[in-house]
Amino acid sequence: MRIYLDHNATAPLRSEAREAMLAAMDVVGNPSSVHAEGRAAKAIVERARAQVAQAVGASGADVVFTSGATEAAALALAGRALKAAPIEHDAVHAWTDPSLPVVSGFVQVDDPAGSTLQLANSETGIVQDLPQGLAVSDITQGFGRLPFAVGWSGIGMVFLSAHKFGGPKGVGALVFPQGTDVAAQIKGGGQEMGRRSGTENVVAIAGMGAAAAAAQDDLAAGKWDRVAKLRNILESAIEATENETIFVGKGLHRLPNTSCFVTPGWKGETQVMTMDLAGFAVSAGSACSSGKVKVSRVLKALGLNDDQAASALRVSLGLDTTEDEVMRFVQAWTEKRARRKAA
Repeated sequence: MRIYLDHNATAPLRSEAREAMLAAMDVVGNPSSVHAEGRAAKAIVERARAQVAQAVGASGADVVFTSGATEAAALALAGRALKAAPIEHDAVHAWTDPSLPVVSGFVQVDDPAGSTLQLANSETGIVQDLPQGLAVSDITQGFGRLPFAVGWSGIGMVFLSAHKFGGPKGVGALVFPQGTDVAAQIKGGGQEMGRRSGTENVVAIAGMGAAAAAAQDDLAAGKWDRVAKLRNILESAIEATENETIFVGKGLHRLPNTSCFVTPGWKGETQVMTMDLAGFAVSAGSACSSGKVKVSRVLKALGLNDDQAASALRVSLGLDTTEDEVMRFVQAWTEKRARRKAA
């Protein structure tokens, strides 16, 4: 049986999301239609909007649904000339000046109103201290795993993607207060309060809303504390047998499920293929960059050299991950490592 340890790339679909999506599939109306069928579809969208809003501590009118975090980033960042750090996702880099310095893992922001900063990094799991007055934040990896609310964060806009917390792929949201100047990137019929035209993906939106509500319930119940303990068990077990491996961000505030470790001389892509053949799904970094022959700029920004940055493996656990699965991974990884060193 295969073991899935790549939850930062995408999380398995939650049962709550699946049920909401199946129910939405039976609703035939277009949300923009005024008849009963259209109103039924509209009600599904608005329920999901309220669920996402409550989960991020915002008003329903502040939530605009998109096709994912990448589109939401474009909607938030286009034309703003904001500064960012080299650790940001490519979707943010495409619209920003990546000149903010990174010191000991943390981004130095001198002008919050003119900057964007992620809540947590997908590759390393390092969590940033978001300054009050920040213009935009990518909360995609942190949502549902870390306490967060737009209200007390003092951030102008945040965006997220459903499939990172157990919703379906292909749907996300931008959250910002009413009255904020956001220029629509997709124009047409004026759906989503004129911010994002196009008939809403009712089924996916229903799944996102249900997943957001469930994710916040799990966070409030403290379920990620157990996952953090498993992450620590994994790292301690590898440290006990491998003294050359470097754990990126260890000792810093990290996502409870994420371990990024570097084993110099053993390419991350090779490790991914080796572990895949052994029955484990892991990653060499961001899923959006996997398969591309390039060194992680995130790890380079943290001070790793080219060889180290090219030799990273990311293991990201989920709420259903067990200690037995973690230890089976450790055993398989250490055996593969020992064979490589002996060759």
